[in-house]
Amino acid sequence: MYSAVVITSSDRAYEGIYEDKSGPLLKEMLERAGYSVRESLILPDEEEMIYDKLILVTGELKPDVIFTTGGTGFSERDRVPEATIRACDRMAPGIAEAIRAYSMQYTKKAMLSRAVSGIKDRTIIINLPGSPKAVKECLELVIPVLSHGIDILRGEGEK
Repeated sequence: MYSAVVITSSDRAYEGIYEDKSGPLLKEMLERAGYSVRESLILPDEEEMIYDKLILVTGELKPDVIFTTGGTGFSERDRVPEATIRACDRMAPGIAEAIRAYSMQYTKKAMLSRAVSGIKDRTIIINLPGSPKAVKECLELVIPVLSHGIDILRGEGEK
């Protein structure tokens, strides 16, 4: 079984003004795919707080994957990619590139995504868009191949 953490980045959801729908959808889809979701939380759009949580979660919970949702656009407050880049030891650009290419089938606005993906220790961190529709589409693309990357990080992949 694989483990995951879900982090939603949204000032409005954090303040209770807006209901987070993407985080719960991510959690539900991951659990249906056989993942154990160790934590699901909402953070404000604060780069330092997101960075600190990524470091804390990878160090303490050691999940196989962390999915973030939200905070990847052009707004001044959208700082999830910057926090992710700082937290990662190595980048995994193919994941974010594949997500953007796939999402272009649904909306040309996908080219405006600044999402990134990388590796911290033995945890893969993947930024996803903030909308539930986009989260569903992106996760359907990533889940079937993600286990291969996790197995390689665990030292269990093909030699």
